[in-house]
Amino acid sequence: MSAEGSTGPGPGSEPGRGPEPGPLCPEHGQALSWFCGSERRPVCAACTGLGGRCRGHRIRPAEERAEELRNKIVDQCERLQLQSAGISKYVADVLPGKNQRAVSMASAAREKVIQRLSLVRSLCESEEQRLLEQVHGEEERAHQSILTQRVHWAEALQKLDTIRTGLVGMLTHLDDLQLIKEQEIFERTEEAEGILDPQESEMLNFNEKCTRSPLLTQLWATAVLGSLSGTEDIRIDERTVSPFLQLSDDQKTLTFSTKKSKPCADGPERFDHWPNALAATSFQDGLHAWIVNVQNSCAYKVGVASGHLPRKGSGSDCRLGHNAFSWVFSRYDQEFRFLHNGQHEPLGLLRGPAQLGVLLDLQARELLFYEPASGTVLYTHHGAFTGPLFPVFAVADQTISIIR
Repeated sequence: MSAEGSTGPGPGSEPGRGPEPGPLCPEHGQALSWFCGSERRPVCAACTGLGGRCRGHRIRPAEERAEELRNKIVDQCERLQLQSAGISKYVADVLPGKNQRAVSMASAAREKVIQRLSLVRSLCESEEQRLLEQVHGEEERAHQSILTQRVHWAEALQKLDTIRTGLVGMLTHLDDLQLIKEQEIFERTEEAEGILDPQESEMLNFNEKCTRSPLLTQLWATAVLGSLSGTEDIRIDERTVSPFLQLSDDQKTLTFSTKKSKPCADGPERFDHWPNALAATSFQDGLHAWIVNVQNSCAYKVGVASGHLPRKGSGSDCRLGHNAFSWVFSRYDQEFRFLHNGQHEPLGLLRGPAQLGVLLDLQARELLFYEPASGTVLYTHHGAFTGPLFPVFAVADQTISIIR
């Protein structure tokens, strides 16, 4: 009965006794010389015999179980020793190398950042110098044109004054017969008529185009979108949403539907034909930026519109980009255009942006469309805007969403 899984030793039988007695069974007062595998505890011979509580359990000598555990402990100690040796080797050999490489890579990365920013800084300084020189040159040109005009018109005024003085003298000193014969009257009149009135000339105005720079525009747009995006909570005004659009609960996503959505109040603010919607926020001055997710749509318009934009009917006066009240970036399939007042300017884009950044600088009278992922300026519009401007949206395929 020494093997585990046997029916147990006979009553009163004992395996080989040790020289000194160990703990006794609290129930029978006998030595705990057996191990019950079912109850996972040491028991005495009486516990395993007839009438004992461990009768029929998996029984084995306690010494055998102890030897088994000793072997397991030895194996575990050997594994722990090997694990400790591996960890010590990793700490001694690998980590110093990792640390050295981290220091080296950090140094290289730091140098890379410094070099690149130094190059960017140098390029910005060169561009700044170039643009300031252009501004100075344009200022000097306008100034010289104005000075030239001053001289010209001073001479003209003097000549006109001389002619007038001569004519007044004739009128005062000549009698009728002399006046009739005086040919100089006609000569002086023709001379006066040859002096034209001043006309408006662009040569006398400062040309703001001298400050335009693709590099500066791109860096400026990146900086503005990075610093301003998220500072304004732009949401769509539910009152303006076309019945062909569904507005999400957070008022940031528009979904196109070929059928009119559930009945809604047809107030004066709502677009009743074109799939348009205005934001609830309007801007009258300052610098503003927002980003729209357009990757799911192949037919949309994003931009700004005046609050005077008509809302009712199917005419061009309500259609974004076809009137004087809206300025939009438009996509229809693979055609990309900037639209305003019926003028369509094609944009040579090879692919549609996943996100479209809009940057509005009312002080500089500038509207810029930008792809945040690539840092590409897609289009810039310069011109005067009328009235407070609202972010405006139209979608005729899938969905578009205001990100921030």
